[in-house]
Formats: sequence, structure tokens, C-alpha cells
Amino acid sequence: MEFIQEVGIFLVEAIILVTAIIAVLLAVTAISQRRKGGEDGYIEVRRLNDRYTAFHDAVRGLTEHAEQRKQREKAAKKALKAEDKKAKERLKDKDDSGPEPRVFVLRFQGDIRASETESLREEISAIAPELGEGDEVLLCLESSGGMVHSYGLAASQLQRIRDTGATLTVSVDKVAASGGYMMACVANKIISAPFAVIGSIGVLAQIPNFHRVLKKNDIEFEQLTAGKYKRTLTMFGENTEEDREKFVEDLEDTFGLFKEFVALNRPVVDIEAIATGETWFGQRALERQLVDELSTSDAYMQALLPEKDVFEVRYVPKKSWQEKFGMAAEAAAERTVMRLWQAGTTRRLP
Repeated sequence: MEFIQEVGIFLVEAIILVTAIIAVLLAVTAISQRRKGGEDGYIEVRRLNDRYTAFHDAVRGLTEHAEQRKQREKAAKKALKAEDKKAKERLKDKDDSGPEPRVFVLRFQGDIRASETESLREEISAIAPELGEGDEVLLCLESSGGMVHSYGLAASQLQRIRDTGATLTVSVDKVAASGGYMMACVANKIISAPFAVIGSIGVLAQIPNFHRVLKKNDIEFEQLTAGKYKRTLTMFGENTEEDREKFVEDLEDTFGLFKEFVALNRPVVDIEAIATGETWFGQRALERQLVDELSTSDAYMQALLPEKDVFEVRYVPKKSWQEKFGMAAEAAAERTVMRLWQAGTTRRLP
């Protein structure tokens, strides 16, 4: 009887596991079929001053004395009235040049294809008409680089901010290397955490070649091209010394463009000294003038809060029902697999 119960439990677990695997496959398929263009989304804006004030109030509510709280609330009401009065006076003033300077916070989490460039484009398009002299855009950037053309486009999007007359500040808490630094160098000011990884100004290309394997197994590979350099190095054909020389020539040309771009946007750096492919931690990067200041993005933002309105702007793409279902199925599958693992571990304990 016990054997039959064990077999029954095994069959149930097997069915659940197969169902979970199918759900994961459905999730991957749904996400991979995301629409490439024309997908609607919306811009989400929140005032960070209010967010941090709420955090401070939560802590003070438990730590400060009742009398201190009364005095603080009284002072806050007085300050609020004064600010309202000042705002009304500005509205009445015919010579008013516009709103008080503001700070807009954007975030970019880079991968090899700089996939978030599309969201960055939408965010910049949303705030660009509002930007002017005195305003600041703070980009919290994290990227170890990737494709040249992808990061070149991302850097060009940041140039749109500079063109409005607003100040662009890039904050690097962890890494801005290679294409990540290509983006960062567009900024008026770069701030870096002391141990953030900065630099890697260089170009890398690598490709496997299976020609010997194919030849050993008597497999012929044919590749037809029109144009002498339509294809240089190949994965399956026999690469010649001429192919390699042309490939290296193209790499050197790309490298030269990269150096010119950095030198143009950060003329303070010694481009020949830093364009070696090396990376440096924040403190060393500061010594080489790759960055302007050592700080975390949180410290920099909080220093701005008492004097300026700080708004975080985020583009949120709408997801299709297939994507929503896929993500839900993926989460359910993960929970199911974890429960099975925990149940199996528990039964095997002595």
C-alpha cells in the first residue's frame, strides 16, 4: 500500500513538473513574440521630494519627541504659506521668465544591445519640450557596454538634452564602461561612486571558426559575395591573412571614431593615455579626469531635494495579453518548481 502511495505521489509530481515546464516554454515564447514597433505605452512621473519627505516623516514619527514634532509641524506650515505667497507673486510678475529650475531623473540599465534606448528616447521626447536653461537631467546609468551602433544611438539621444540648454549629469553607481562610457561622456558632469568601474575605451570583436571541423568531416562550405569586402572573417570558411588585415582595419577605424567622440565631449582628458581599453575604479577615474566628482546617485539627489523639485520620469510600455500571461505563467512555474524541490527535500530528511 505504501508503495502504491509513493508511486501515486511520484506521478502527481511528474505531471506538475511537466505542466510547469510547458508553462515556462509558453512564457518564453510569449515574451519573444513582443511587438517590435508601434507599441503604445505611457509616461510615469513622480515627485521624489514627496517620496523622501514621506520616508523622513515615517522615521521621525517614531523617533522624535512630541514637543519637537509640534514645533516642526508649525514651522513647516509657516514655510508652506511663505512658499505659496512667493509662487503667487511670481505668477503676477509680468517679467516672470518661467518655472523654477527642476531636476528630471532618468534611469538606464544597459545590456549588450542597449535595449533600453527605446524607453530612453520616449522619456527624453516627453521632457525635452519642458527643458531649458537652469533645468537639470540626472541620468542614473549602469552599463558595461555592447554594440557600437546601439550605444552610439543612445549617446545621440542624450545629446538631445544638451541641445535644449539644460544641464545633463550622469551618475554611475556600479559601471559605465565601453559603450556605457560613450553615453556618460556626453554629460556636462559625470559623478561616480568610489568603486564604480569606469573606462574601457576600446573596441572588441571575436568570432569562432569551424573551417577545420568541417574539413575534417568532409563538409564543404560555400559563400558567395559581390564586393571585395562584403565579408571578411567568416565562421565557416577559410580565413586568409588579407581577411584578417581588413577586419583589423575596420576595428581600428571604429576605435578612432570612439576616441574622437570621447575627446570631443570630454576635452579635459588625455585621450591617448586613457584609450587603452583599461578600466579604473571611481577614485582612479577621477585622477584621470574621466569623472568630475565622487558620489552616489542617492547622495547627489538628496542634496538637491531641499532646493529644487526633483521628478523621476519613466516610460512604461504596455504589455500584450500574451506577455502578461507568459509572465504570470513563468512566475507560477517558478513557485511550483520551488515547492516541489522543498517537498522532495523535506521527505528525504531522516
